[in-house]
Amino acid sequence: METNYFVHSTAVIDEPCSIGEGTKIWHFTHVMSDCEIGKNCNIGQNVMIAPKVVLGNNVKVQNNVSVYSGVMCEDDVFLGPSMVFTNVLNPRSFVNRKSEFKQTIVRKGATIGANATIVCGIEIGEYALIGAGTVVTKNVKPYALVVGNPAKQIGWVSENGQKLVFDATNCAVCPETKQIYELQGGQVVKKQ
Repeated sequence: METNYFVHSTAVIDEPCSIGEGTKIWHFTHVMSDCEIGKNCNIGQNVMIAPKVVLGNNVKVQNNVSVYSGVMCEDDVFLGPSMVFTNVLNPRSFVNRKSEFKQTIVRKGATIGANATIVCGIEIGEYALIGAGTVVTKNVKPYALVVGNPAKQIGWVSENGQKLVFDATNCAVCPETKQIYELQGGQVVKKQ
């Protein structure tokens, strides 16, 4: 059977699953059954993608990441090296809690830094930036910059990941793209 994606010879792909055109799956990675992986994704070395995980288009999963059942990543999400998802709030090896998996949603364009931990049952907003080593236990607003343990918001970022500095009129300009953003009621909105 001819495929329109790349799978390294050491990777294991369980059937059935859906893998989009142009996706690359690298060394020692395991993609389990009933996953949906979009187009042009890059799945790094030593990654595990559990059953029923959904990854949008152009998702980058760096080395040593486990994406557990209940996780959904929209388009253009970046998962940094060795970051961690969970899917049960109170795991015990002797108690089967598969029926209690919590859904975690990572919205379009969000970045999760290396070695960050994402506790299950939350939503990470569009274009949010989670700093390396951060432990996220609550929802994260779109465009928010969060760091620390537990995660604390320390600012806002543009779609390109540049820190936004808002002026007296609650407007900020991305230093890279010159796109204008506005702070409205505790939320960042990109101006057209």
